Amino acid sequence: MYKMSMYMFYAAFGANIIAVMLYLVFAMMRRRVRVVRFATSTGHVAGRQVVATSVPSGDTGVSATIFSIFSLVFLTFSLVFRTIVTGYGPFSNMFEFSLAFAWGIMLAYLYWEFRYRVRMLGVVVMPWALAMMAYAAFVPPAEVQPLVPALQNNLLLSVHVAVAIIAYGTFAVAFGAALLYLWRRNREDSMLPSAEALDDLGYRAVMMGFPMMFLVIMLGALWADVAWGSYWSWDPKETASLVTWLIYGGYLHARVMRGWRGTRSAVLLLIGFAATLFTYFGNYFFGGLHSYGGLG
Repeated sequence: MYKMSMYMFYAAFGANIIAVMLYLVFAMMRRRVRVVRFATSTGHVAGRQVVATSVPSGDTGVSATIFSIFSLVFLTFSLVFRTIVTGYGPFSNMFEFSLAFAWGIMLAYLYWEFRYRVRMLGVVVMPWALAMMAYAAFVPPAEVQPLVPALQNNLLLSVHVAVAIIAYGTFAVAFGAALLYLWRRNREDSMLPSAEALDDLGYRAVMMGFPMMFLVIMLGALWADVAWGSYWSWDPKETASLVTWLIYGGYLHARVMRGWRGTRSAVLLLIGFAATLFTYFGNYFFGGLHSYGGLG
């Protein structure tokens, strides 16, 4: 069963690589720029015009989505098989949690792709899932190991991690929408959705991830009380999670109460995702109670 888990991981990794490549090809095929030169009545070139023309790219985009689904399915099997072998969820080391993070990103992306029909989002979101899987491939140990005492509360910790990976995944989608918005805002010939639609997509993703991040903090506090005898210890990862939640809270406040839209909101989403990544990797730099087993 352990080997099956690893085989499924490699299959998911390979499918993700193909998906990312197809998304990039899809993006390049969405626009083709032609330079049209205009001649005056005397035959001299008077100027030029840049015209964006769409080219057939539907098959490539559909293929990219199909391989993304394959990758998600394979990775799901990998995590299920590993859970059967270990008897606990994917949270004992950075290998397992990196796979869970990648799974959350892909699940969130596919949800928003099918809901908003924004396939171009895959160009900037799916590479993050690939990066997490590539990172997992080089993080020792991948072998099954017994849980340390602090992780013995299996159910509570499993729910804590499950909510975290969904929150992280939705924040990755919000990041992708913000990045596409900044690219789209001054380009009238873009094949992307309108800037307003991308701005709204980022907002709706945060509206889903923000309460989940609150649950992450609350469940983590309950787990900390069981594991360490204290609900809050100002552990670096606890503090980073709180700061991340406050950044997204500030984004929602600025948008709803102050009317922030567009560039300022997009920049806040970029900062929020940077904080999310820092929350994930911060224990490497600052240690703390979450540093056992390389847990992220």
